[in-house]
Amino acid sequence: MITERPALRALAVDDEAFQLKLITRQLAKLGITDTVTCDNAADALAQVQADPARFELICCDLQMPHMDGVEFVRHLGEMHFPGALVLISGEDERILRTAERLARAHGLQVRGALHKPVSPEQLAQAVHAASKAATAPPKPACGQRIYTGDEVAEAIKGGQLVNWYQPTVELSTGRMRGVESLVRWQHPQDGLVMPDRFIGVAEHNGLIDALTGAVLTQALQQARHWQDAGLPLQVSVNVSMDNLTDHAFPGLVADALERAGLPASRLILEVTETRLMRDPVATLDILTRLRLKRVSLSIDDFGTGHSSLSQLRDVPFDELKVDRSFVDGASHNPELRTLLLASLEMAQQLGLRTVAEGVEHLADWRLLQAHGCDLAQGYFIGRPMNSTALKEWMADWEQRRPGLRAEPQVAELR
Repeated sequence: MITERPALRALAVDDEAFQLKLITRQLAKLGITDTVTCDNAADALAQVQADPARFELICCDLQMPHMDGVEFVRHLGEMHFPGALVLISGEDERILRTAERLARAHGLQVRGALHKPVSPEQLAQAVHAASKAATAPPKPACGQRIYTGDEVAEAIKGGQLVNWYQPTVELSTGRMRGVESLVRWQHPQDGLVMPDRFIGVAEHNGLIDALTGAVLTQALQQARHWQDAGLPLQVSVNVSMDNLTDHAFPGLVADALERAGLPASRLILEVTETRLMRDPVATLDILTRLRLKRVSLSIDDFGTGHSSLSQLRDVPFDELKVDRSFVDGASHNPELRTLLLASLEMAQQLGLRTVAEGVEHLADWRLLQAHGCDLAQGYFIGRPMNSTALKEWMADWEQRRPGLRAEPQVAELR
């Protein structure tokens, strides 16, 4: 229960006196009796600036005179406000969701984006999330460390990079189809380091080819091990655009497959555009030659970054991965649902296999099933894990999947 947790200190900001009284009364019913109210954002900002740690929760309207809620949120971001934020507005849903994304981009801990009039149930969920976060242990300080190119080079050379695997399953049957290889750095002092901490360093220091080679070799060796154990899985490996400027790359991939003793059909290369395409002609040359070698190509995080319709026209992709930002919550968000279904329909008409990333809820799983998406990946299915943990996950998934199968009319995987 929310009232069993330590009470939060809250700040409510709204230019309408009635709304301030309403939100204060609702918070009090949830056990938050220490609420400061401000009828304008400037006064609220002054309160926070005087003592940034005073409030663990801020409930803020968007539409206010003089300083609106968006400007207020920007100032909170500049101050690195450590508490939770709940956005409240009578504006249309798209404006509210855009403001939510903007607040997250400022590094703020958004616990809710609620439409007026706010229901007690919605506010209770947001307060519960804020209260839970307020009692969570702090992240270790080592998470802020910045690594150098020399350190990353030593990690590659010393075999400190390890692959974790996230399962991909068929939506129609729940059957496991493959895994995506996700590199981690097993640092001798800092423990397990996530890829966003070192992939960019590798790209900026000319190390991405060596890094991708290490990930690819390890993934294919693991895939051969699974095959020998009677589990012929496809394995996906992410490649940067920086990998796709060397005309020798297709040959290197073919050699790695031969050493592992695997057919090219077992490998999917996911094209991830972390940086702009430096040489479009060379990239198209390399990708086309990979497809001629029967290696599958997937356009990753479709709908974000630089991915575009022109790439679907020009590059011989045979798989489209819909980004998690369009999948998570699509079952109850009409805007997301429209974008998701449009992407699926377009891919299906182009004859592309479809993969939904970021599937975290049963309702989204069912929506994807109903609209013929081929494959799913996400926390609802399984988190990234090492190869040992994957064995345990498989046993658990086999017990879960009979209840997740689609109705008989769903088309089979292409």
